Amino acid sequence: MTEENVAEMPIEETPEPVAEGVDAEVSETPATEGESAEDVQDDRKWYVVHCYSGYENKVRRNLEQRITTMDMESHIFQVVVPTEEEIEVREGKRRTYQRRVFPGYILVEMILTDESWYVVRNTPGVTGFVGMGNKPTPLRDEEVQRIIKRMEAEAPKIKVTFKQGQKVRIIQGPFADFIGSVDDINMEKGKVRVMVSFFGRETPVELDFLQVEKV
Repeated sequence: MTEENVAEMPIEETPEPVAEGVDAEVSETPATEGESAEDVQDDRKWYVVHCYSGYENKVRRNLEQRITTMDMESHIFQVVVPTEEEIEVREGKRRTYQRRVFPGYILVEMILTDESWYVVRNTPGVTGFVGMGNKPTPLRDEEVQRIIKRMEAEAPKIKVTFKQGQKVRIIQGPFADFIGSVDDINMEKGKVRVMVSFFGRETPVELDFLQVEKV
């Protein structure tokens, strides 16, 4: 699931959040007689929840607190803000930070019942579940694994702040302090080809992303 896919997925139409402490009609779906704990565990799925962009971590903390205070640990298990480590070069210095993979969304692993839906949906900052109509749509297993793999990647992703044709400064290597223009960007290899003027001739130089910065 890409960022574009998530952004295009419809968000359920739901009424405004009910204020905390106000009685609400919430139906419970207890396990039927003879249903084992394993059967209940098999019902757990990952759901995408839309929230205010920039407040993902605050919403996660709010929801985790509600799970505890409303005794919902048996139905809501994990709340995750998908992030990946990214390196950016700015003013000749490397800066490592956590970039949100899906701004404006969090992932919740839960068993969907009327009660668990109510707890999540009425968390401050949550605007709705992603799904068709009024029914939240769970992520497929392969989508979950893809997101987890992206979060657990050992090598941090390098943020590219320049584009083809733009001027950049080389900050490392034998051509340090040379100014050139970006001729080609290879995202797979993490390489950029820069055209620099050397003895009056345009010379291509292949460099790592971290060896150049935008002018």
